[in-house]
Amino acid sequence: MTRAVIALGANLGDRGSTLRAAAAAVAALPGVRPVSSSREVESVALTLDGLDTTKPRYRNGVVVVETELEPQELLDALHGIEDEHGRTREVRWGDRTLDLDVIAVDDRRIDTETLTVPHPRAHERAFVLAPWVDADPEAVLPGHGPVATLLAALGDDTERVDEPRLFDQRDAGAGATP
Repeated sequence: MTRAVIALGANLGDRGSTLRAAAAAVAALPGVRPVSSSREVESVALTLDGLDTTKPRYRNGVVVVETELEPQELLDALHGIEDEHGRTREVRWGDRTLDLDVIAVDDRRIDTETLTVPHPRAHERAFVLAPWVDADPEAVLPGHGPVATLLAALGDDTERVDEPRLFDQRDAGAGATP
């Protein structure tokens, strides 16, 4: 089993319900066991041109899982979950119903045409780091250091959302799905 960190984001539709449904779908994947999850955060949309306050705001979260899946298999399964939630890919960094990214897989380094791990921009994104620290306060981003330190240096411009964790910590610790 390897430990994988998955970031979830959405800025279209019922963002919170979508994130919780996606977290449940990730936890239910064959060969995946939920470990921990964050609460949701909200942030300004990030586009290729930078932050854009005219776009719908994002909801983001992080789930940590243990998996028997190889990283590419995990990514393919995540793309299937995105597709089930109406994800389209017309505009790079455009509005989306759901975005699932593999941020880290243990301390592995992967760089293929379809997958780069650790995620090459995770250390620059409070909307990834803040929920990751919430899910795992001791987390380390391979090649960059402790996630809490990275977030402190970057500054946290996210807003906490008053919703439960993406999956129940008791269920995750017991290895059950949400």
